[in-house]
Amino acid sequence: MTNIEENIQDNTNSNSPSGVRGSSPSGAGGTKKSAKILVFSTEKISDPAIDMAGLLKLHYPPTVYTISIPCSSGIKPSWILYAYEKGFDGVFIAADGSDCVFGESCTEKTGNLVSKTHNLMKEKELDPARLRMAAICSVCSESFVKQMRNFNEYLLKTRNA
Repeated sequence: MTNIEENIQDNTNSNSPSGVRGSSPSGAGGTKKSAKILVFSTEKISDPAIDMAGLLKLHYPPTVYTISIPCSSGIKPSWILYAYEKGFDGVFIAADGSDCVFGESCTEKTGNLVSKTHNLMKEKELDPARLRMAAICSVCSESFVKQMRNFNEYLLKTRNA
């Protein structure tokens, strides 16, 4: 089991796992008011935006958990599939885009891993729309919050359909 998989596993056992930011309250009557979303965020680019969203007290679903990684192109499809196995409703990649400090091919590599994962999801009869990616720059807090709110709404609609 990799460190990422351990963090995902820990998240299914605790409200405050090591390496994963977020909380997991349940809604009234046992009905979840928020979808459980795992965000892969990048240390230098999207993490500052997510942190700033908290500092600015911008509200997004409380069941959003983040795992910080060096570069979005390093995410493994198996990590994403593992998150679904462990009960996440959706996975969001807060990608580096063209701002990646590790190389100019980050956008292409991240796009390829999302495409590969979408195909694996289809094979496992998982809705590929449960995996989303967007470039989130270091000052794009409002964009991140909007992405989380929209993704949460989509996941709730499709889960209840």
